[in-house]
Amino acid sequence: MNDRHIIKGGPRDRHVYEYAVLRVVPRIERGECVNAGVLVYCRAEAYVGARTHLDETRLLALDPRADVAGVRAALRAVESLCAGGSAAGQAASDDPGRRFRWLVAPRSTIVQPGPVHTGLTTDPAAETERLLDLLVR
Repeated sequence: MNDRHIIKGGPRDRHVYEYAVLRVVPRIERGECVNAGVLVYCRAEAYVGARTHLDETRLLALDPRADVAGVRAALRAVESLCAGGSAAGQAASDDPGRRFRWLVAPRSTIVQPGPVHTGLTTDPAAETERLLDLLVR
């Protein structure tokens, strides 16, 4: 495969990927947030994935009245959309890039995407888990 997004020169080819952190902003007017997940997209591997982890104690420290169940449902919906299939609803037929772009579009809701960053990986799924450990847990 001759894809311009593959970087040669290692034990395996590394692919360019994009990622964004999912943040929970319980009170928009205050701007405080808790990192609660990561989104990863790798075009060369046709991969889009999300992993989430909500630290309920941190969330409730920012807003004791936060809708924890609602936040968990929103985070599950993001994971379902990335997984595709019937759980993704109308987006099931969209390609991974289109689903990623929709998920990282700015919005004024409690669960918000952060800025998109890039990196190199040989395994986008493993990178998703690594980023979750590094940036969220």
